[in-house]
Amino acid sequence: MKFQIIARKLFTYFLQGLIILAPITITLWAVLSLFNWVDSILPDFIHSLFPRLALDENGYPKRIPGLGFILVIGIVLIVGYVSSSFIVSKLVELFDNILEKTPGIKIIYTTIKDFFEAFAGNRRKFDRAVLVCIETTDIWRIGFITHDEVAEFGLQEYIAVYVPQSYAFAGHLYFVKKERVRLITDITSTEAMKFAISGGVTNIED
Repeated sequence: MKFQIIARKLFTYFLQGLIILAPITITLWAVLSLFNWVDSILPDFIHSLFPRLALDENGYPKRIPGLGFILVIGIVLIVGYVSSSFIVSKLVELFDNILEKTPGIKIIYTTIKDFFEAFAGNRRKFDRAVLVCIETTDIWRIGFITHDEVAEFGLQEYIAVYVPQSYAFAGHLYFVKKERVRLITDITSTEAMKFAISGGVTNIED
């Protein structure tokens, strides 16, 4: 009997420890994996440009921990800062138009560009969280309005709603009638996205 009580307590402690450590471990693993991946690119890149520079005692490209990650962050910050100027913004716009009109490349470029702009920037798409009724009148899902009109698809009274999946970096696009959509006003779109992706287990901040 005592063994069962002890085993039950140990199992409870194990689950509590797992709940605490799992999110921390997975987050650290993801950050460190990205850090190491970015860091591993720089030595080979420097070696390709300057074959005799930064070599170790065995003749291989020398790796400086953290340098690649810092360099990438610095480049992104510099590009973001410089792009705010009028002249550079026009050059970026010109280069953007060229890529969007280049056959083959425009499919990849515009898809990636629209994807990132959907989450951030001045053209955010996932900024209007809604409750959308798709299957029956008693079931509602969290979604985000991406287009107010979809007349180009032959649907006059419909809007485009993106519904994210729980615990997955994916989702589904639905064309639904406007009366089957309710705008969420009590929480932010970020909180709504977190709640949907977490499967409803995350807390909603006041």
